[in-house]
Amino acid sequence: MHWWIMVIENKKHIFLNLWDRFIWSHILFTSCQAQLVPAIFSFGDSLADPGNNNYIPSLSKANFPHNGVDFPAGPTGRFTNGRTTVDLLGEFLGFKYYLPPYLAPSTKGSAILNGVNYASGSAGILNSSGYLFIGRNPMDLQLAQFANTSAEIKQILGVEAGEKLLSQALYWVNMGSNDFLDNYFAPFSPIGNLSSEQVNALVLGTYEQQLTRLYSMGARRFGIAAVGPLGCIPFELTYTLAVNGTCDQTVNTQIQSFNVGLEALVNQLSSQLSGAKFTFLDAYTIVDTIIQNPSDFGFTIVDIGCCGIGGEYRGALPCTPLATMCDERTNYVFWDPYHPTDKANIIIADRFYYGNTTFARPINVFELVTMQL
Repeated sequence: MHWWIMVIENKKHIFLNLWDRFIWSHILFTSCQAQLVPAIFSFGDSLADPGNNNYIPSLSKANFPHNGVDFPAGPTGRFTNGRTTVDLLGEFLGFKYYLPPYLAPSTKGSAILNGVNYASGSAGILNSSGYLFIGRNPMDLQLAQFANTSAEIKQILGVEAGEKLLSQALYWVNMGSNDFLDNYFAPFSPIGNLSSEQVNALVLGTYEQQLTRLYSMGARRFGIAAVGPLGCIPFELTYTLAVNGTCDQTVNTQIQSFNVGLEALVNQLSSQLSGAKFTFLDAYTIVDTIIQNPSDFGFTIVDIGCCGIGGEYRGALPCTPLATMCDERTNYVFWDPYHPTDKANIIIADRFYYGNTTFARPINVFELVTMQL
C-alpha cells in the first residue's frame, strides 16, 4: 500500500499536511519555477553522501542493492532506499536536479553552478573519525574540495559574479554523528581516553574553525544540522543488547549535551560573523518525536532496520544484497542500522524547511533562504 493512501485511511491530519507540502515541492521540482537560491553546497557524512565514497577506497559504501531500491537511478551510493534529506531540501527549493557528488568525473564546468555535494560516508568533524572504515573525506578535506569548486566557479563566471553566487547560496552542513559513533564510542578510539566534556569541547572547537573557514570562502547562509538520537539507532540497540527497543540513554545524553553546545556555537557565529546567518536544525528532536509518536507519522516500526543483518534489530551489519529487506518500507523509520528511510527523511526535511522553533532555530530553511542579509 502506498504510504499516502495509508495516511488518508488513518486520517492523520498532521501527515496529510506533510503530504500536501511534499506534493507541492514535487510540482516545483518538476516545473520551470526558479530556484530560491542559485546553488546549494552540501557538507556531511553518510546522511548526505550522494555517492562520493564510490570514488575512494572505503568500507563505507552504498552503491549496491538493496540501497536505492526506491530511487529512480537505483543504488547511487546514497545510504537509504530513496532520497537523503539534502535531496529533499533541494526539491523544496525548486532544484530540478540533485546535487552532483564532488568526486564524480562529470562534476565540472557548468555542472557545478547549481551546487555540489561533498558529503562522504563515515566522515567527521575530526580527521580521525570514521577510521574503522578506512577511506572517507573528513570535513577539512571537504572544505579543501569546496575551495577548488569556488575557484572554478569564479573562473567560469568571473570573480564578481562568482562571489555573488557563493554569497547567495545555501550551505548545508550535516556533521558530527561519526565523531561519536565511529570515533569516541568505537573500539581503540584515539580520543577514547577523553572525558565527555573534553570530547564535546574538542569537536565543537574544531567545528568552529571549519565553519569560520567556510565563511571566509564566501558562505553566508548556513543550515547546521544537529546530531540525531544515536542511542536509538538499530546499530546501538544491537550492540548494547537493548531490551524491547529501549534507547541507550548514556549515548543520547552525550549527544544532547553536544547539541546544546552546537546550538550555542551556531548562535555565536551568527552574531559574530558579519553578514552571515546561521540556523540550528534540530534533527535530534525531530527523530525523537517520530520514535516516541510513530503512529502520528504513519510508522509502525521504530527500532528495526528495514535492510540489515544481525539480531532482532538487524543492526549488526549494513544493507547489502545478502541482507534481509523488509516488504513494507514505509512502515520503518530506519532503512539500515544507521540511516533513516526515504519516508523518514521527508518528515525530517519538512521540519527543517517549514518547521517552527521546536525544530529549527531561530528560523527555518525557507526563512533562511528568503531573508535579506
